[in-house]
Order: sequence, then structure tokens, then C-alpha cells
Amino acid sequence: MDISGNTIFIPGSTSGIGLALAIELQAKGNTVIVGGRRTELLERIAADHPGLDTVRIDTADPASIDAAAKEVLARHPGLNVLVPMAGIMRVEDWHRPESFLESAESIVTTNVLGPIRLIAAFIEHLRAQPDATLLTVSSGLAFAPLKVTPSYNASKAAIHMLSESIRLQLADTSVKVVELQPPAVRTDLMPGQAESEFAMPLDEFVDEVVTLLEQRPDATEIQVERVKFLRYGEARGDYDQVVATLNAADPHGE
Repeated sequence: MDISGNTIFIPGSTSGIGLALAIELQAKGNTVIVGGRRTELLERIAADHPGLDTVRIDTADPASIDAAAKEVLARHPGLNVLVPMAGIMRVEDWHRPESFLESAESIVTTNVLGPIRLIAAFIEHLRAQPDATLLTVSSGLAFAPLKVTPSYNASKAAIHMLSESIRLQLADTSVKVVELQPPAVRTDLMPGQAESEFAMPLDEFVDEVVTLLEQRPDATEIQVERVKFLRYGEARGDYDQVVATLNAADPHGE
């Protein structure tokens, strides 16, 4: 992925990693469209960051995705990068179905069906571009589980394998599939995470991600150094130790 000269749509980017990445990518010379559910947040972002375009979208609602896709493409026919960023993370107790089933269904809808539906809405347009990128967002928890967030872990593992699979299918097209794999980052994804010493500062994470995109335009996985502990535990042969350390260190992850 080239670091500049793109038109980028980031659904689910009204806060946290998504918004920080949108701001940094705009500064690198890209046209960036921020998508989110809350109109008041979108209006504030547009006022605070002139040049960022905004579109209302609820990635859990197929009709909203279709409407937003039409709006984005009408305003930005040169769109060539899609970043399905929206995600939710919740603590669950799987001893009793009444304590996890609703949460699990919501997580799968947002974190798995949302990206799938977004890709479906944009893939024909992206394939028609001379150079396009689909930047998926998984997690270090796709590779080592945090005990208290089973559905989130599973949803991000699904995104990892989805990315691997569609990269193979789209190899005969102009669409590159790149997977961003965050560690725990200081955002509001989970209560207390923004203040967690275990989590990586947001500005440091985004700076490192943008540097990696700039230095490695042909990369298929974007991994900051701090996520490699989780990503490669099985390959190193210390997976059990990684899981034990992760679950002893902090109740939150990303």
C-alpha cells in the first residue's frame, strides 16, 4: 500500500485507533472519509479536522452499509482503500448462556459480519481501480486468547483467516489485502483500557503503523513490535507461556 495519494474510507473511526489513523493518513497526503454511527461525533470531527470527510454508517446494519457505500462512492469515485475498523469487545462469562449469548451475537455481527458486508459493498469498485487496498483489522488476540473475552478473540481470529483466504482469491486482481494486527492500545475499547500501563500509547501505535506502511509497501501483515509477543508464540514454541503471561498481566486487551 502506498502511503499517500489514496482515497480511504474508514468505517468505525470516530474514536480510538480509527480516528487517530484517519488523521495521520490525511496528514500523509490522502483523502480520508471517516464513518460512524453518531452524527454529533461526525460533525465534531469535521469541525476539528478540516479536510476529513464524514459519512454516517452503522456497520451492524446491512441497509446502512449499502446506503453509506453509495454515498461514499458518489462523493469519492476514486476511492481505492477500505479499512473496516469498527469493532466491539466485551467481558463474558461462559458458565451460563444468559451471561454471554447476547454479547457473543453482537460481537460476531459487528466484528465479523460488518467487515464481510463492507467488503461485499465495495469489492467490485475496488477491483475496478488500478491499485487498491483492503486493510483488515484483526488483533494480537487472534493468536493468543484473553480469557475474559472469548467472542472477541474468536472474531479477530476469523478476520485473520478471512484476510489470508481472500488474499489468495484476489491475487489475480489489483486489490492488495493487508492485515493490521494491533496489540492492546490505550483506547476506550474496554473500561479502563485508556489508562492501562499494559496497553500501548495510541500515538506511539499509530506512528509505528504509518512508518511500517511507508517502509513496507508490499507487506501483507502490519505488526508493531509489541504485538509480536502474541503473534508468534506458537511459532517460537512458547505459546503456553504467552497465554499465561497475557492473562496474568492485565484484564484488558485489543
